[in-house]
Amino acid sequence: MSSPEIAETYVVRGIRAEEWPAVKALRLLALQDPVAHLAFLETYDEALAKPDSFWQERAASGAEGAAGVHQIVAQGPDGEWVGTVTVLLEEAGTKDWAGFPVDRRQGHVVGVYVRPEHRGCGLTEVLFDEALEWAWSRGVERLRLIVHEDNGRAQAFYRKVGFAPTGVTVPVSAVGGEEQELEMAIERP
Repeated sequence: MSSPEIAETYVVRGIRAEEWPAVKALRLLALQDPVAHLAFLETYDEALAKPDSFWQERAASGAEGAAGVHQIVAQGPDGEWVGTVTVLLEEAGTKDWAGFPVDRRQGHVVGVYVRPEHRGCGLTEVLFDEALEWAWSRGVERLRLIVHEDNGRAQAFYRKVGFAPTGVTVPVSAVGGEEQELEMAIERP
């Protein structure tokens, strides 16, 4: 499917705060994916146990026009949410989610998910184009993400859209042992 065909088939946009039930439903679906244990830092059961107030706050903080976080969603022809990506802004002089210092203004891509039946058509690329456009418009110097060392499918996609390994690794603390996640980044053009 080409980019114009994707634009005709899918609507890609920022979420709205009142759409929190759809945010919750898509996240729960993502956490049931066969590679969810490699892709996300929470389990289905952990997410399911969170109160509606959590999902309401999450949607409000990532909604169109919110500062610091932007969640993008892809809707199929029937309006069903079929994919998402979120960008978090990280400011120089702060610490990231893992406690590492942030040395420059950057975006951090999280929560990447596309339903299996919509993969391979170019939709994920369109979601990433939107994420990059939003991040660059906010003046970030680079966009980064963290990917599990064993998630080869995701690593291959990230390389395809221009991300490269930085050499930074983060231990997978929730699992223990020797597993690592790898940082990949794309610099502002």
